[in-house]
Parts: sequence; C-alpha cells; structure tokens
Amino acid sequence: AAKAIYNQIHPKFEFKSFLADVRDATSQHDLVDLQKKLISDILKKKPEISCVDEGIGLIKRRFRHRKILVIVDNIDKEEQLDAIVGNHDWFGPGSRIIITTRDKRLLLNVDKACGAKKMNEEEALELFSWHAFKNSCPNQGYLELSEKVVSYCG
Repeated sequence: AAKAIYNQIHPKFEFKSFLADVRDATSQHDLVDLQKKLISDILKKKPEISCVDEGIGLIKRRFRHRKILVIVDNIDKEEQLDAIVGNHDWFGPGSRIIITTRDKRLLLNVDKACGAKKMNEEEALELFSWHAFKNSCPNQGYLELSEKVVSYCG
C-alpha cells in the first residue's frame, strides 16, 4: 500500500525517497545505511557518512530548503524515526513525510494520522493473487494453498 501511494504522488516531487521495510534496520550500521539511501535518493550521489549523528547533520543541512517526499515503510522503533526523518525543520516547505507502522505510539508527534482497515479474506486473497500470479485470482490448482497462505498472514 505504501509503495502504491508513493507511485501515485511521487511525480509531484523533484526530490523523493521510498524506504522499504525499515523495521529490519536494527543496528546503528543499518540506520546509517538507511540514511545513505535517503541521501542518495535525494542528492543522486552516495554520501560519505560513518555514524547516525553525521547522517542527521547532513540531512538537516542539505534538505531543509527542499520540497521532499519521503515514505518510510514499516517502521517499528523510535530510533529509526529519529535517525531518518527526525523533525519538521529537517525538510523544506511543502515536504511530505509518510510513515507506515503498526505501533501507534510512534505517531504521537505527527501532524496527521490515518488508520487502515484490515482486509477481509476475499480482498486479501485478491491482493496475494496479484503478487503471486499476476492475476486477480490464484492459478488453477493453487486456490487451497493460496487461502492457507492468506489465512496464515492474518
């Protein structure tokens, strides 16, 4: 869903970045790698940073006058948020920072929070089918297995 939103609105922004599955960033090294991806996406060159604080400084200096779109997908720790998109004043006027998370506590200081409803079984099966089979329903012989996968995912 986050990637679909990105694909829909990114043409309105000259500077943009999509950071997928941020929850997998569990160490300081991983956070620096995320910062490098963000900076590289925006500036179109690989930055030389070696620690999170250095990355924060570079993001603040180089992005505060630019209208930027950043989508941070599947975040689960405050440290991740602080290292990547910290504060409003890090980005220029008109910037949009979109965060997806399952932890509502991470959204306490955001301007606007929107909830997402859980898909029903039919919607979930269709979404799975589009990804697995490039079709709205499972290929012949795969219906039962597909239903089990969707059920397992909750």
